[in-house]
Amino acid sequence: MISTLRSFILIIIFTFVFSNPAKGQPRVGNSIKASIGFGLSTSNKMEGYGNQNEVDVDGGGFYAQGEYIFGITKWFGLRPYAGLVITSTDGGNPHNQPNYKVTTEAFLLGGKARICAPIPWIAPFIETGIGTSIGSFQTFTPSINYKKNTALLHIPLSFGLLLGPKHNIEIAATYYFTPAANQVSGALAAGFSFPID
Repeated sequence: MISTLRSFILIIIFTFVFSNPAKGQPRVGNSIKASIGFGLSTSNKMEGYGNQNEVDVDGGGFYAQGEYIFGITKWFGLRPYAGLVITSTDGGNPHNQPNYKVTTEAFLLGGKARICAPIPWIAPFIETGIGTSIGSFQTFTPSINYKKNTALLHIPLSFGLLLGPKHNIEIAATYYFTPAANQVSGALAAGFSFPID
């Protein structure tokens, strides 16, 4: 009974999702996307893994990014990007601890590739690539004391959804892993894209 019900539900979902994919797939061609959202930064938790004295240190702030989209197929595209992330840590000092902080004030440049499921109305995606962060970084935790104004390599990773009949609205969680600064910055952001050809 349960397996029959499960099969019935899967058939309904499959029929709904793939009944008319031509109307809702991501487009092939060139576009521009602008995103804005809540910026965040946190210490690289793996650096202090197993250390009983390690504490969670996070920062919040502002994020904005623009992308030029090369839509190669309906499920794959390349995206050079430029953005900005600015975060700071709330100045609390609990339990007479030092003022631990993780802050980022950086301009982001790079390129990434996206794989998207070409599903009507709601299309999930994942993307990654390589880039550089240029600016000021500070990571101060019980096991890390890093503070520099420099350019650092980062690895972007995003998960999200494209929404609407043209998939021009985007909601995503974006992360920029910056190993040299022992931190991860990123955002919870919303974006809008529009074709230019």
